[in-house]
Amino acid sequence: MIEVKGLTKYYGQLAAIEDVSFFVDKGEVLGFLGPNAAGKTTTMRILTGFSPPSRGTAVVAGYDIKSDPIEVKRRVGYLPESVPLYGEMVVSKFLRYVAEVKGVGRGRRMAEVGRVMERCGLLEVSRRVCRNLSKGYRQRVGLAQALIGDPPVLILDEPTVGLDPRQIIEIRQVIKELGQDHTVLLSTHILPEVTMVCERVLIINRGRIVAQDTMANLARGTARTLEEVFIAAVAQDAAEDEGAAPVAAAAGGGSL
Repeated sequence: MIEVKGLTKYYGQLAAIEDVSFFVDKGEVLGFLGPNAAGKTTTMRILTGFSPPSRGTAVVAGYDIKSDPIEVKRRVGYLPESVPLYGEMVVSKFLRYVAEVKGVGRGRRMAEVGRVMERCGLLEVSRRVCRNLSKGYRQRVGLAQALIGDPPVLILDEPTVGLDPRQIIEIRQVIKELGQDHTVLLSTHILPEVTMVCERVLIINRGRIVAQDTMANLARGTARTLEEVFIAAVAQDAAEDEGAAPVAAAAGGGSL
């Protein structure tokens, strides 16, 4: 459902991501791991059409992000790290507005809003103003807006950041259930989240993919935890980068 090839994004001279390639199969929940500023959000913004790549491309649900960006957006539900709510709107009216923007037919909007509110546990706050909701419920509304229109692909960026332990458990359970009907790319730096809801792991560091496999394969034969696998992958990437620096200096440093 998602195939990424050589994706690169420059901001001036800085490469936020470089030569990123990976895939997500239909019905799979993929954990997208990395330290802060590793390139996770940049990758997701490209996949959802918010930002164009400098190089490389990706195909989402059969459509190229460059040549068919509107078709891609129609098939993706996106929850950014900052939940996109209109604080002054009532929950149900906000979701009806999202349904209209996404092109859900007038005759289907009420039923669609009811479906996503039930799926995300929002029925009891359907008449509450968004700005008066707890952070946990705001995250649920964010998930609900991503589900409007029943897109086959869900891209979720740090969906449990800032939540209390009870809220984290609730949101993780919702995401796990969503994985039964959708392909999910879950970006996070919270490792237990991936252990509990994901089938496969992708680790990015300083804009480059440093490991990707099933969690079982990453730890096979070593009895390592995901935390140990993550730390080892990031440390190896840093060591390789430091090892390359003297070589580069010896080759061309004299002319600087």
